[in-house]
Order: sequence, then structure tokens, then C-alpha cells
Amino acid sequence: MLHNAAGQHAKRRLSEAVDVVDVAGSIAAMAELSHVDKNGAISMVDVSAKPATARSATASGLLRCSPSTRDALLGGTIKKGEAIVTAKVAGVLAAKKTGELIPLCHPIALTDVQVEIVGVDDGLAITATARCVGPTGVEMEAMTAVSIAGLTLYDMGKAVERGMRLEAVRLITKTGGASGTWRADDDTTNG
Repeated sequence: MLHNAAGQHAKRRLSEAVDVVDVAGSIAAMAELSHVDKNGAISMVDVSAKPATARSATASGLLRCSPSTRDALLGGTIKKGEAIVTAKVAGVLAAKKTGELIPLCHPIALTDVQVEIVGVDDGLAITATARCVGPTGVEMEAMTAVSIAGLTLYDMGKAVERGMRLEAVRLITKTGGASGTWRADDDTTNG
């Protein structure tokens, strides 16, 4: 019994030591994050000293669905109405609201948002490009536009197919700012 209690105590001390190492590692990692201050508290990044530059970002995603659902969404034969137009408008509106939806995003005065939706073998490929002239980028706005356009398509078509999946929402390219141009390692989009 005594041996078992000593073993349990040793395991607990080892577990506590591992926890201390995990916390120390987490603090070190947080120090590298731009949205965490020196005390580990989350904070919005101050971009007031950054110059305003022309910036753009393009994101993509895929609403995976059956060919019949894809064709119904594209053809406007869904009972809820014109799905493609509704989804494009939803994507634009979502991009404009990104700063309200994602807590540490800055509100950005967008100069342009374009949402494209095309039929592909696996469903509907969604691409969004957001642009602004400002001190911070528009990657989140482009990805938000893709996400909400996809969710809108799902909502419009769910009576026909509930098993649709919104997948692979990602940044494809961004331009502007101090880091310049960035492109995804592969130059393919969904579809």
C-alpha cells in the first residue's frame, strides 16, 4: 500500500512538472503571436504606425455536393430562389462585417469585394477577392466572404441535399503591405 502511494505521488509530481514545461512553452509561443501582449493577454494589433498601401487577398473554398444539387443551385431551380446571386451578395456583406465577426480583426474600409461561384465536378467552387487601401491586410475578409457564400449556398440547397460539405476554405494569394506578395504553395484552387 505504501509503495503504491509513493508511486502515485511520484506520478503526480511528474505530471505537475510536465504541466510547468507545457505552460513555459505556451508562454514562449504566445510571445511570438501578434495578438498576445507581453503578459499573455489577447489584444488587437496597433496598426496606427503602418503606412496605408493597396492590399488584396483572394481565398477559395468548395461546397461539395452531388451533380444534381450543383445543377439546381446553378440553374436557379431551388425552391428558395436564386441561390448563386444570393450567395454572392451574402459573401460581399460578410466581407464588410468581418471586423464585427472576428474579435481581433480591424474594421476595414474595403474598396472592392468580388465573389465568384462556378460549377465543378465535385460541387461549387467559390472564390472571393477583397481589396482595400489601408494599414492592414484583407485576408480574413476574403476568407469570410468564401465561408458565408458557401454557407448561404448550403442554406439555399439543404432541402435537396443535407449532406453537402463546405471544405478547404483557404487563402490563395495576398498582396501589399510590408510582407509583399504571398501565394499558396500550389497554384490550384478548388475545382
